[in-house]
Amino acid sequence: MPAMVRLNFDMKSNPMTIGQVADHFGLQTHVLRHWESVGLLSPARVAGDRRRYTRDDLFRVASIVIAKQAGLPLPDIRRFLAAGDPAARKDVLRSNHRALQLRMAALRSALDLLEAGMNCSHEDITTCPNYRARLAGVAPTGADDPLPSTPQHDESMAGIATPAVATVRRSGA
Repeated sequence: MPAMVRLNFDMKSNPMTIGQVADHFGLQTHVLRHWESVGLLSPARVAGDRRRYTRDDLFRVASIVIAKQAGLPLPDIRRFLAAGDPAARKDVLRSNHRALQLRMAALRSALDLLEAGMNCSHEDITTCPNYRARLAGVAPTGADDPLPSTPQHDESMAGIATPAVATVRRSGA
């Protein structure tokens, strides 16, 4: 999915075809058809049962794209968009809010770790005490393999923030 959603579309003339909408949002047409099949979209139909997307449909597609980027599953997106009651809509969003905060914290920790690696001058990154200290914040360690609690500092890594929160999943878990 695209990194940013473009909402600058001119719909003063004709509604858009499925191909035009897909191109506009960087999607495949089958994605729009799937979203329609699960009740997220309901574009108007013209002769030959061809879909035509209005300005309102495009805002709905943009909402779906952004919600997917935030990690919401399609059933939650459907409930969010269909909620006529603001309280019901907020319940759906609230239920996904914490999960997104945790994912963002994990990504921040991963970014901090990458930055620590880029600032390390050791030949073998795994022997760098500062890198190890940051890695200890994101990787589980066994009782028989503790990482040093007071590492020597590499001057090239001064000022790098230690990751505060991380979520690590082992493959197969």
